[in-house]
Amino acid sequence: EVQLVESGGGLVQPGGSLRLSCGAHGFTFSSGYMIWVRQAPGKGLEWVSRITPDGKTTYTDSVKGRFPVSRDNAKNMMYLQMNSLKDEDTGLYYCATEYFSSPLDWGQGTQVTVFS
Repeated sequence: EVQLVESGGGLVQPGGSLRLSCGAHGFTFSSGYMIWVRQAPGKGLEWVSRITPDGKTTYTDSVKGRFPVSRDNAKNMMYLQMNSLKDEDTGLYYCATEYFSSPLDWGQGTQVTVFS
């Protein structure tokens, strides 16, 4: 059974930083395409970033240059370093596996709240 567990969310002021972690179990993580997805209050899901098994990354424009994604295949972990946070980054952040360009397995999410 695939399990994804996010952690690292919290309250932060604009301009601050947080580091989200995603622990993966139940599949061959080193072969998996992994993504981060977020949901702002009252809005739909927004794809944030992707990292391929060999570490190639892509980002939505709104986080490009601020939210580097990384992975440690030896530890079955993925990370999202969130820098220069803005109010509009507030939301529930999920990690997920990606299969044929679609999310497949999801974690439970971790809340990020940016407040002035």
